[in-house]
Amino acid sequence: MFGIGFIVLPGMVVDHDLGAGHVAPQDRLTAINNVRTTLLQTAAGVALLFGAYATWRQLRVSQDTLRITQEGHLTEQFGRAIDQLGSDKQDVRIGGLHALWRLAKHSEGDRQAVISTMAAFLRTHQPWPPAGPPAPAADADINDVAPLETRAPDSQLALTGLGVLCLYDRSEPWLNLSLTDLRRADFDGLWLIRVNFDRASMESASLYGANLTRASMVSVSLQHAEMRLAKLTEARCVLADLRGARMAEAVLNGADFTRADLREAVLRKTQAQNTVFHHADLRNADLRGADLSSAELDGARFEGAVASDLTRWPATFNPQSAGITVAADPGPEPPPLLQPPALLYEAPPLRSTP
Repeated sequence: MFGIGFIVLPGMVVDHDLGAGHVAPQDRLTAINNVRTTLLQTAAGVALLFGAYATWRQLRVSQDTLRITQEGHLTEQFGRAIDQLGSDKQDVRIGGLHALWRLAKHSEGDRQAVISTMAAFLRTHQPWPPAGPPAPAADADINDVAPLETRAPDSQLALTGLGVLCLYDRSEPWLNLSLTDLRRADFDGLWLIRVNFDRASMESASLYGANLTRASMVSVSLQHAEMRLAKLTEARCVLADLRGARMAEAVLNGADFTRADLREAVLRKTQAQNTVFHHADLRNADLRGADLSSAELDGARFEGAVASDLTRWPATFNPQSAGITVAADPGPEPPPLLQPPALLYEAPPLRSTP
């Protein structure tokens, strides 16, 4: 039919356009060929258009099929990893955590589920107070408690995974790690913004350079914790136990330490602008070089604390009447490479009692 139309139709178009007029046969043939050329070009254009549409449809179908296949594969991976977390073999659980971590890095849609799963894993496997052996007893001497990466490497892996995955935006505003046993855990450099650590035990943990901005740390135990260069901007540390914590060069701006116990804590060169220390206990603390110029110190205790000429105080605060001793500034803090690893640090006995 197309061939017949291609032969007959051009002549009919030319005859219609000429009407009653007469032209030479050669001119009529030329006009017919021109019409045929136009028809061919039009047909080719239409065919190309339909071909492009068919290709696009096929591509869409292929993409949808690929997406469904990938989602099914990711769901299968997630389910298999969850099954591994329930194993009674530690190496299997570690494999499951690695699988979840990799899944979260490559699948934005599964990231929040992975983060929530890792947090639940920590709360389940590291409850505070401990449920019993093999976890160290709640009243065990901290120097007899092995680092978390030694006594529970799967839990340390879950904590590290959380601290890396929280670099991404989270759909849930808060992450719950309250009432967890994180004694001697390694938080170095981890990103744990808006994490709830309320009533957790983080005694002698290493938080070097950790970012705990806006974290909730109400009634948390951070005795002897290594917190140098940690960032606790706007963190809520009400009633926290920070006795003997080493917080040199930490950023505490806007944090709330109301009724916190900071006896014997090292706060050298900390930034504590607009920080609240209402009724906090800073007796025997090292405040040399700290910036407390806009801190709120109402009701805070400072007997036996030491400061230097570089310590900055609020304009109305009198260090001498608060029982603070002025000593020479120790100068720059030593580089971290020259210090022993925080997790191998043996906590000295505290002079202050609860």
